Amino acid sequence: MSNAKILVFGLLLTAGLAAFLFWPGNERQISADTDGKIEVVMYKNEGCQCCTKWAAHMNAEEFAVEEKPTSELNAIKQSHGITPQLSSCHTAIVDGYVVEGHVPVADVQRMLKEKPDAVGLTVPGMPTGSPGMEMPGRPADNYDVLLINKDGSTSVYASY
Repeated sequence: MSNAKILVFGLLLTAGLAAFLFWPGNERQISADTDGKIEVVMYKNEGCQCCTKWAAHMNAEEFAVEEKPTSELNAIKQSHGITPQLSSCHTAIVDGYVVEGHVPVADVQRMLKEKPDAVGLTVPGMPTGSPGMEMPGRPADNYDVLLINKDGSTSVYASY
């Protein structure tokens, strides 16, 4: 086989592999190494680093967060009952509950212990100082963690 044919074959093989790996909808899912930890699936926009920082807070405790970048984040939020008023930058699912945004680990732990008859928890927006939103030199915002009830109403679950 000539060098030109080998080169063309190699390029076609590389292009085919790249198309398979990176074609929309074929994102490789990397499972979290759970080792007995509580599994969390977090949907986020591609490249969002504050979401990854929130996941690191969770992973430091008894959670194992699997990050799933998606271009369908709004549809995922809607399918889990997250309205624009309750929305943040990522939507996580843990033990059947929705955890929207930068909810502190202690509140997720409390919810899993208490098992309220609810959709889950949210920290609307992206308050400075919430887990994953720490900014050196900037004071933390005051914010509430809201319990999302099944009828769509909310109540304050914790305040910071």
